[in-house]
Amino acid sequence: MFEMHLPWYEFVIRGAVVYGVLLVMVRISGKRTVGQFTPFDLLVVMLLSEAVSTSLGGGDESLPGGLLVAATLVALNLLLAFATARSAAFERLVEGAPVLIARNGECFAQVLRSNHVSRGDFDKVLREQDCALADVLCAFLEVDGNISLIRRQ
Repeated sequence: MFEMHLPWYEFVIRGAVVYGVLLVMVRISGKRTVGQFTPFDLLVVMLLSEAVSTSLGGGDESLPGGLLVAATLVALNLLLAFATARSAAFERLVEGAPVLIARNGECFAQVLRSNHVSRGDFDKVLREQDCALADVLCAFLEVDGNISLIRRQ
């Protein structure tokens, strides 16, 4: 239980590599995937967790090995938060930037498609905000996957 079968640094390297690869994969999958979990998205997250679990531990089931991987993941997350809070360019690289999806009552269907947002999802936000498309000055897909609206005056 307490004896590690791999050197300590291998746990750190494994954790860092898996963290980095998953970060890139989630970033590529789009803003809407991160912001709005459907049952399918939740299933993918659960399966990703299961798929990478053996990669993180490398067959080692020791308590110190698991805690070392967990500490590595938390440290990388804190480091990423620290870096994005201090560098706007790094924040845009990691998190992306808001995307204009509608302006002056016109919805940009191609932009919605390229960001994996259905027209139905956009219409739902309009209904929730009690706003007609004609009343929209600007609508943005935010980095967290939510859609924000600015109404005409």
